[in-house]
Parts: sequence; C-alpha cells; structure tokens
Amino acid sequence: MSTMLLTRAETAASEHTKTEKRRRKHRVFLWLPGLWLLWGIYVVAPDQQAVATTWGAVTSPRVFPGLHYAFPWPIGHVYKLKVHQFRRIVVGGDIPDSVLGRVQQLPSEFLSGDQNLLNLRVVVQYSVREPRDFLFQAEGVDRVIHAATESELSRQLAHAGVDDILTTEKVAIQNSVQQVVQQFVDDYRVGVAISSINIDKVTPPAEAAEAFRDVASARADAFRAINEAQGYANDLLPRARGEAAQLTEAAQAYKEGRMNRALGEAARFRAVASEYARAPDVTGTRAYLEAMEQILPKIRKLVVDSNGNFDLTVIGRDDNSAVGKK
Repeated sequence: MSTMLLTRAETAASEHTKTEKRRRKHRVFLWLPGLWLLWGIYVVAPDQQAVATTWGAVTSPRVFPGLHYAFPWPIGHVYKLKVHQFRRIVVGGDIPDSVLGRVQQLPSEFLSGDQNLLNLRVVVQYSVREPRDFLFQAEGVDRVIHAATESELSRQLAHAGVDDILTTEKVAIQNSVQQVVQQFVDDYRVGVAISSINIDKVTPPAEAAEAFRDVASARADAFRAINEAQGYANDLLPRARGEAAQLTEAAQAYKEGRMNRALGEAARFRAVASEYARAPDVTGTRAYLEAMEQILPKIRKLVVDSNGNFDLTVIGRDDNSAVGKK
C-alpha cells in the first residue's frame, strides 16, 4: 500500500514538473516577440541622418536626429549616415604617395592644350545631401565622382596652356570642374554635394622638371624686373609731374608779372607822351629832374666852378675812390 502511494506521489510530482516546464516555454515564446519588437527602437545622433527600409523598400528616406522606431531585422533595416562629414577623394595619387615621394604616373598625367604633360593631384571634398540616393542610387559613389572629376579635368586642361594652368587659370579651372561635376552627380542622382575641388599640386614630368624650373625662374625674374620698373615709374612720374606743375605755375606767375609791369610802363609812357605833347619844355625839364633825382644820389660828385679852379684839399687823404671832373 505504501509502495502504491509512493508511486502515485512520484507520478504527480513528475506531471507537475512537466507542467511547469511547458508554462516556462510558453512564457519564453510570449516574451520573444516583445523583445524583438523592442529591438526596433533606434537613436540617430545629432550629426547623422538615417534611411529606414521595410522588406528592402525605402519607407523613411530621411530620418532626422532623435529617437525613432522601425521594424527590426529581418523585416526592416536602418542605415545611418554622417551627412555633415566631409569625405575626400584624391585624383592623381593619394596623400601618402606625396609624403613618400612617389607619384602615380598613369593616373596623374594630363595633357595640356599646348601638348605638355603635367602631373596633377586633385583633392575633391563632398558631403551627403540625399541619404537615400547616396545609398541606393549608385554603387561606388567615390568611383563615380573620381571618374567624373578626372574626365572633366582632362577636358578643361586640354583647352588651356601650361603657363595658364600653372599660374592665372588654376582657380578658374577648379571652379569650372566643380560646377560640371556637381551637375553630373545631380543628373545621376548620386545624392552628394561637391564642396570643393582643389588642384593640390601641379608638377612637370621628371624629364622636363629642370626646364620647367628654369622657365619659372626666368618668369619670376621678369615679373620682378617689371615690378621694379613699375615702382620706379610710380615714384618718378608723380615727382616729375609735380616739378612740371611747379615750373608751369612759376612761369605763369612770371609771365603775368612781366605783362603787368609792361602794361604799367606802357600806360605811364603814354601818359608822359601825352603830357609832353601838350607842354614839351615843362615835361622835358621835369623828366630830366626826376632822372637826376634817381641818378645823382647814387654817385659821388665833385663840382668845379666855371673858372676852372679846383681845391684839392676837399679830397681827404684817406679817400681812395676815383675823382670825376666836370
């Protein structure tokens, strides 16, 4: 009897254990979908934007920073991009190549309009403007931008001389290539904004490097001589103009003074001539007296009477001046 009771107890305990296990399994199966749904909560950082897809189709083309929800994998997927980060592409050799002194010959050689070979390194910077297009519209965005930049750069350089590329037309070529490449990526909906295209380095081939340096040195000497001549001219011309203006003003003043004096003397002469015509004796005597008033005070005079007697004692012993007789 006791054995039967023990067997029944063991059977009941076994059944209870199985029931608990089944309940635990049911709880786990109930919790798994909830955890899977919670796994769809995601955060977009302030410097990011996201694209959410459901079964491979884009459902949210632009998700801004914040807390969001999307169906977890395998139903949905979230792609996060740093849209404010500038990405860089180097056309014609990478930066480590220049540090190590290596130049990639084939990718960096371009032909100018005057049939000169040049080694160029161009740095392209861009940022993501349309996250959906950047992710799904084109495969290998860097290769697309690289090919477009290299193609347009070759076309632009083929219409410019080597001297212009090295000096005055460099900035204009950069801006023109940037505009064309931006239009190209917009047409193909690549989803990027070209920030800048800079010709970082322009060098001649190694075989012609010495000749290019000589030409550049001669050009620098010519520019320096021109600048020195221009500076000398800028210093000399204003001074010469000032001296010429001063001489002109002095001559004009002298001319006006001479003319005024001549006019005054002419007017006085006409007045004297008019008076002389009316009374010749009186006018002649007065003119004579006025002349004597001006002449006699300036000379030393010795007056001898009409008898011819002359007293030498009037001449002092210490007087060494000449003696005049009348």
